[in-house]
Amino acid sequence: MRREMEEMIRAQQAQICAAVADLDGSAFTVDDWQRDADGEHGGGGTTCVLQEGKIFEKAGVGVSVVTGTLSPEAAAAMGGGQGLDNARQSNRAFFAAGLSLVLHPHHPMAPTVHANYRYFERGPAEKPVAWWFGGGADLTPSYLFEQDARHFHGLHRATCDAHDPAFYPRFKQWCDRYFYLPHRGERRGIGGIFFDDLHDRPPAELLAFVRDCAATLVPAYLPLVRRRQQLPFSAAQKAWQQLRRGRYVEFNLVYDRGTLFGLKTAGRVESILMSLPLTARWEYQAAILPGSPEAELLEAVRNPRDWA
Repeated sequence: MRREMEEMIRAQQAQICAAVADLDGSAFTVDDWQRDADGEHGGGGTTCVLQEGKIFEKAGVGVSVVTGTLSPEAAAAMGGGQGLDNARQSNRAFFAAGLSLVLHPHHPMAPTVHANYRYFERGPAEKPVAWWFGGGADLTPSYLFEQDARHFHGLHRATCDAHDPAFYPRFKQWCDRYFYLPHRGERRGIGGIFFDDLHDRPPAELLAFVRDCAATLVPAYLPLVRRRQQLPFSAAQKAWQQLRRGRYVEFNLVYDRGTLFGLKTAGRVESILMSLPLTARWEYQAAILPGSPEAELLEAVRNPRDWA
């Protein structure tokens, strides 16, 4: 499963980068990296980044395949949901393989998108004591277009339904709960799907599900960028996009489990923080006019809707 997961995420990385580069007309910088194999941390990955492109201000698509030893605190918090007893909990060796991407367009009418699909094991490779899959994809617009929301959610629902009709309702609600900023009373965006600790059926079936989810990203997202990038916009609308990006930064640095896991396990900081936009804005007591498009977006992130 370790090998099959790595093959899948590298194939998806290549396909997504090719599609994004074709739309943008710019090339990704490809950064192959290795962790210091010091007996505690090993492995590496490939981080592909496109910055200051024609369409994307920043686009990052990364693969990491790493091993290491969890701290006692991290081990206690990350049991894989499988009820590890004390003897197995004391085994702090881990393996993690994941694909992570964030695409930030220049245009304020085009949404940001994030996706991450990952596989974890606890214990030795020859006999792990626990394993599970996690991941999802979510859409973060600055301006709400119902057509876009229904397209993005609809394709992800179709992918989920092909594997289990119970998946989408469960994972959509999970996404709405997860990408929440309690200090703002807002979701980061308008959601999508999210799941973690998934180990309730044979791993080959779950790998197939994760593969299909990853393959859904390009058709679910890139048409939205093509559709919106031709629209006119004002300086005020660009400033609003920067404010919404500030919310994105707040979530990723304060609450995101992937960011925190990477930083607590001697992860590669450049690759972990590639998800952040090049630019963002925090404005003191920004005024929002009732009934405005900005207020409509706030209503959607404060009160999640069913889009599919």
